Amino acid sequence: MPILFNVAQLFILVVLLLFVLDILILFIGKNKLQAQRILPDKLSNGDKNIIQIHITNNYSIIIYCSVIDEIPVQFQIRDFELKLKLHPRKRKSTSYQLKPTERGEYHFGSLNIYTSSIIGLVAKRYTFDSDAMVPTYPSFKQLRKFELLNINHSLQDYGVKKIRRIGHTMEFEQIKEYVLGDDLRTINWKATAKKNTLMVNQFQDEKSQPIYSVIDKGRVMKMLFEGLSLLDYAINATLVISSIALKKHDKA
Repeated sequence: MPILFNVAQLFILVVLLLFVLDILILFIGKNKLQAQRILPDKLSNGDKNIIQIHITNNYSIIIYCSVIDEIPVQFQIRDFELKLKLHPRKRKSTSYQLKPTERGEYHFGSLNIYTSSIIGLVAKRYTFDSDAMVPTYPSFKQLRKFELLNINHSLQDYGVKKIRRIGHTMEFEQIKEYVLGDDLRTINWKATAKKNTLMVNQFQDEKSQPIYSVIDKGRVMKMLFEGLSLLDYAINATLVISSIALKKHDKA
């Protein structure tokens, strides 16, 4: 029994020494940990948005971090946590994704980081005042996606097809020499007589036409599909259509 008692005393003494050592390691010195949350200027509704966190370890030892970010209440995420291992005098970056499902203002709170050493008996909390508000707009990421598809001529993969225009609803642009494939009905006989070669009228699509997007805001449009309301889907589609109209020099 005396041997067991001595072993227990020694164990308690070692634990106390490690506890004190852990406190000294973590709490002596200021600004031993620096962190910053990087937010986009705006969030894209219905899309995954990347939130970045940069952490700098000014300790001379390896530390283990538990990152708890106060994300907006709209996401209803109560168990958010990131586990990181930071090497001494090094900076590390990590990120996570948020997918908003409604438009409006999203408020971020403080950035909390709990640090511990390899001993693991004590944890020190760092709180960084990172309060910020980020607006959420209709899906501008989908807008960019369709713009890139249009450049790469890949819109047909998404069901977008060219439709033959009926009639001549175009504006006159210039007179040019006839080349094989030009519409014979556009031959300019007066210019042909002057130049002594076939000349044709070249037309371009009519511009500056007013284009209106009408969205139904009825009760049915409040129904959800994959977390996003039908109204938001309609707004996102309208954004794409209006952007195309503006690039074609129409009025949207």
